[in-house]
Amino acid sequence: MNSQEILEDRCMTELRYAVVLEPSPITEGGGYSVTVPALPEIATEGASADEALEMARDAITLSLQARRDLGLEIPPSDAEGARLEIVKIASA
Repeated sequence: MNSQEILEDRCMTELRYAVVLEPSPITEGGGYSVTVPALPEIATEGASADEALEMARDAITLSLQARRDLGLEIPPSDAEGARLEIVKIASA
C-alpha cells in the first residue's frame, strides 16, 4: 500500500509539511536529501528532486501512522507560507 492509498483508506484530511530539499553531498553522481523540520525522525533521499520528494511523502505518511499507533502527538499541518530562509553570518 503506498502513501496515497493509506491516506485515502484513513479518510484523512490533507496535511501539508514543509520539507528541506538539498543536493546530497554523500550520493555519488548527484541526488537529493530531504528532512522534515516538524518530524525530526525523517531523513531520506532520492536520485532526483522528484524521487526525493516522493520518498519524503512516503516517510511522512509512515511517521504519522507510527505516531498514531503509539499515541504520540501529530504535529499540525504547516501554515501556508512556511519557507526556508538563508541567514548569513560572519566567519571568525
